[in-house]
Amino acid sequence: MTVTTDDGVRLWAARQGRGDVPVVLCHGGPGLWDMFEDVTGMLADRADVVRWDQRGCGRSEPCAGPWTTDRFVADLDAVRRHFGLDRMVLLGHSWGAQLALSYALAHPERVAGLVYVSGTGIDPVSSWRGPFEENFLARLDEVPERAARWRELADGDRERAVLHWSVEFEDRERALEHAGRMAEPWFGINYECNKALGAETKEGWGTPELQAACQSLDVPVLIVDGERDIRPRWAVDSLERALPRVRRVVLEGAGHLPWVEDPAGFREAVGAALSGSG
Repeated sequence: MTVTTDDGVRLWAARQGRGDVPVVLCHGGPGLWDMFEDVTGMLADRADVVRWDQRGCGRSEPCAGPWTTDRFVADLDAVRRHFGLDRMVLLGHSWGAQLALSYALAHPERVAGLVYVSGTGIDPVSSWRGPFEENFLARLDEVPERAARWRELADGDRERAVLHWSVEFEDRERALEHAGRMAEPWFGINYECNKALGAETKEGWGTPELQAACQSLDVPVLIVDGERDIRPRWAVDSLERALPRVRRVVLEGAGHLPWVEDPAGFREAVGAALSGSG
């Protein structure tokens, strides 16, 4: 299915499920594509689930941007309008959690609930980036041959991406298997998008204005963390403290994609959030 934005860019989207609650999924990256097939399967019996590939990424039309949060928020609203949703629950993962939060801050009247999965909070990027990179390299180097191969390959190479993503899983024996599934099918990473949105976040996140906006957000929010995410979980404390209507679930033994390593716990947590969003 194709959603056309107000500036004429075509976005890939799909709809599945038979529940009463409309849920729109926002994938991570930036510069990646929707990898929420498993999540859709978990929720399809209780929700009307919409997935989409963000601008210039995955199955969406190649384009020259613009790569800004405001533009991506407008694209998400185009998805909402295309499917005729007055209000929706937003479930965002990683960068997608940040996008979903940004949408909720811009259009709270259109958001029945927010599920914020594996995000990094609202403090400056500099507060957590260094520890994250240290954790990444430490876990990568646990398997020296994988680390050596990762360092040999160029950015954009599928094998390098799989090796990179394998670090995100606590289950080290199945990490490559899980990461390989993320890369199937393979669409290529939009590094221009990634770099631009990363720079925008680095410049604009962590401001008093953002904290004040979160303090005024009258939307129920569920924060879901994998306890073993290599991004320090204390980074999310800033968001939890700011939000007036928030609940937090930490899934033990799960990494950055908690629905993969604790599917039952993830389904239970999100299901409870959906039940309370009506």
